[in-house]
Amino acid sequence: MLLDSLQANLAISGRVSSLPLGPLALEDKAGTELTAQAVRIGEQLVRWAREINSGKKTLAEYGPETLGQLEFRSHCYGHALIPDAVAQVWGPFGGPRIMQIYNEYLHQMVLLRDALLPFANWEQVPFEVKEHTEFKGLRFLEPARETFLTQLLGKKLTHKSIVQYAQSVVSSGLSAAGYGFQYRLGTVLPAGLGEPVGTAARYLLKWHPVQTIQAEETQDMAAISFDYEYDDYYAAPRTEAGSGTPGKDTLPVSLGDFAGPNVARLLPITASDRTTLRLSLEVDGREFSADLGQLFRGHRFMYRPEGNDNADVAIVKRTSVSLHSAADILALSGLVTNTDGIHFIPTDGNELVRWALLGKLYPENVVILDNGDPEELEKAYVSGKGFGTQFLVL
Repeated sequence: MLLDSLQANLAISGRVSSLPLGPLALEDKAGTELTAQAVRIGEQLVRWAREINSGKKTLAEYGPETLGQLEFRSHCYGHALIPDAVAQVWGPFGGPRIMQIYNEYLHQMVLLRDALLPFANWEQVPFEVKEHTEFKGLRFLEPARETFLTQLLGKKLTHKSIVQYAQSVVSSGLSAAGYGFQYRLGTVLPAGLGEPVGTAARYLLKWHPVQTIQAEETQDMAAISFDYEYDDYYAAPRTEAGSGTPGKDTLPVSLGDFAGPNVARLLPITASDRTTLRLSLEVDGREFSADLGQLFRGHRFMYRPEGNDNADVAIVKRTSVSLHSAADILALSGLVTNTDGIHFIPTDGNELVRWALLGKLYPENVVILDNGDPEELEKAYVSGKGFGTQFLVL
């Protein structure tokens, strides 16, 4: 019954839910990703709790007499219980001591679920739980958690907010936030890295068991925040893509630029006050690079060929289609845009090139295609904003 109450608390809907995201039905990308995360993590924590309980290992190790003397103060956090659990903790076998223990157990599980929300690979993320005189267990996360959940439930969550919260969870010691960071136990970057562009998570993060930037042998491993090359992409220098080659009725999947295997590297650029990373892509002896932060920013702002359901917005009927070589676009400086028209960039489905292009194209009307068939193109032409130029990446 007590585990049933835990399950009800970790659910995203219901009278005793500690994080009622279900009734909110968040439709923004960050909200939908975190809602799915809450379900996945909550359900798995409950499964693990039931498995551990079924083994009765603690009872076998310490015995009922020792466990019967367990007592500590748990400040109430307001978690409600299901009726059967209330009867259990306040019934003949319960009482104030049992209620205190169960209240703390429940709260720690809720804190654990919420601490892991930013991480796509949440089962693998290591973080330290230090001894605090004023906090028990994960309660040191309460201030950061309160801020994070206020933004999530208030529909004001940004990617930066998620990064800041993740930094607090792993006790990185960082105050400023970029798009990712490195700390003593690894590197945290947006979860899209290494995943297909079209389906990758846009707001979740992923922990990597590596030190992206190695410290000198004589130095301690300091936490590092990874910054965008352009803090404000709107003010970043821009380059015109040009007219390209006039398109035909059938658009090509490839212009022959990227047939064959590619190799990508992360190149750190460290200055006195900031650290950036570049994705370096080598193809047939030619090297291209794009800011990793801008790449992830472009991914968050990209569109998919889903049409436009907003009847109140007038969509510009773009008629002229120009073909561009991906290599030509990647070779340009700054962020690439154009005055008007549709600009089609085939990549032969090369995911590394598609990611690199998201780091080079001005993130306004960039649509990522799956196959480029007529039906998809019809939807793509009216996807995105109803003004300005449009880039289609296949």
